[in-house]
Amino acid sequence: MKNSDQIAAFVHEALNAGRSRTEIQQALHQAGWTNSEIDTGLKAWDDTAFLPPVPLPRPFVSARESFLYGLIFIALGMTAWHLVMLGINLIDYAWPDPDGTGGRFYRLSSIRWSMATLIVFFPLFAWLNRRAERATMADMGLRRSVVRKWVGYIVLFLAALSLLGTLVFVLFTFLDGEATLQFLAKSAVVAAVSGVIFLYYRAQLAEDGDGE
Repeated sequence: MKNSDQIAAFVHEALNAGRSRTEIQQALHQAGWTNSEIDTGLKAWDDTAFLPPVPLPRPFVSARESFLYGLIFIALGMTAWHLVMLGINLIDYAWPDPDGTGGRFYRLSSIRWSMATLIVFFPLFAWLNRRAERATMADMGLRRSVVRKWVGYIVLFLAALSLLGTLVFVLFTFLDGEATLQFLAKSAVVAAVSGVIFLYYRAQLAEDGDGE
């Protein structure tokens, strides 16, 4: 039995015996349980006088949710990456490096590859994400999906790293005296894509009650 299950079972028995939450908290604390473990155990049951104690909904993991959000994560990653690469290659194509040799054909090939990837993965992401959001609107309990929260926070983390990395690189280039219009345009593409993704998933987590 996991620690969380042990505490939840103890809290259930104690509440059923008429013990107050303060008494239960003190008893668990004296036994050596941490505050976070105690809070988790107490939050497993509704704070009412009804007996037996009423269980509160808990986060869940399912194979279906793992499959759905795994596909959403991959589709979003492919979309974001190739959207950035498309923007960068278009900038290189519009303002080619005068010192570059034989790069025009490579850029055109990269542009076509990114476009082909976006044609497949962006509609896939949009459809899967729309389907997931419709499902959560119809059944708010799906917002407690552990996989949904993990994917949301991983995407948020990667987007934040991208924004911070871009900011550091831009500042370094300015201080090094190497900033060009082409470089700033590429940085703006990376920042724009990362920023939109960050704001979208931040809003999604806030709607799920997990973004404070």
